Amino acid sequence: MTIEMVFFDAGGTLLDPHPSFPELFATTCRQAGYDISSDQVAEVQEKLAPHLTELVDEADLDHAPSLSEEASRKFWAFTYRRFLAELGIEDENMTEKLYATFSSFESYRLYDDVKPALDAIEAAGYRIGLISNFDSWLEKMLMEMEVGHIFDPSIISGVVGVEKPDLEIYRIAIERAGVEASSCAHVGDSPGNDMEPAAGVGMKPVLLDRSDRYPDARYARIRELHELLPLISEW
Repeated sequence: MTIEMVFFDAGGTLLDPHPSFPELFATTCRQAGYDISSDQVAEVQEKLAPHLTELVDEADLDHAPSLSEEASRKFWAFTYRRFLAELGIEDENMTEKLYATFSSFESYRLYDDVKPALDAIEAAGYRIGLISNFDSWLEKMLMEMEVGHIFDPSIISGVVGVEKPDLEIYRIAIERAGVEASSCAHVGDSPGNDMEPAAGVGMKPVLLDRSDRYPDARYARIRELHELLPLISEW
C-alpha cells in the first residue's frame, strides 16, 4: 500500500452551509425584513469571490482570519458589509445577525457522500486526518456531526496558528501523523489552498471538484467522494 494516510480539507470538501451560503444569507436578511433572494446573493458572491484575498487585505487584520475569534469576526463583518452594500442594505445590525448565522453548528451539514466514503476508506485500512482553514470550533462541530473521532490528527488553523496555503500547516500534519509525506494523500476543493501546498510538501493531491469548475486541472480530480477509494488504491 503506497498511501497510508488520507487527509481531508473541511469546508467545500466535507461540509458546507446548508442549504447553501446564498440561501442562508437571504433567509437571514428576510427574517430582518429585507426582501432579498438567494439568486441575488449568489450574484454578489460570484462577483466578490475572485477578490477574497483582496478583501482580507482590505479588512486590515493583524493575522489570518481563522487564527483568532477577533480576526474572524472582523474579517466576516467587513465581508458581510460588502455583500450588504451590493444588495443595497445599510444596516450595521445585519453584520452581527449574519455572523451569528454562519457561526452556528445548525447552519452546516456534511455532504451526503462523506460518511459512506469515510467508512469505506477506514475499512480499507487507511488512516484519516484533517487539514483545514477554520475557526477552532470546527472540532466540536465535527464531533456533533459524529465524524470528529475519525480524524487523527485533526489540524485546524484556528488551533495550530497556521493557515493554508502556508506549507507549515501541512508539515505539522505530517509530523503529528508520524508518516512520510509521500505516503499521504490530501483531498480538497481548492487548487491554491489544497493542491499546490500539498504537492509542495510531497503529498499526493486529489482535487474534489463537485461543481466541475476545474475540468483542466493538472492534479488527480474527482467529482464525488465515492471515486476516491478506487483512485488511491491504485497508487
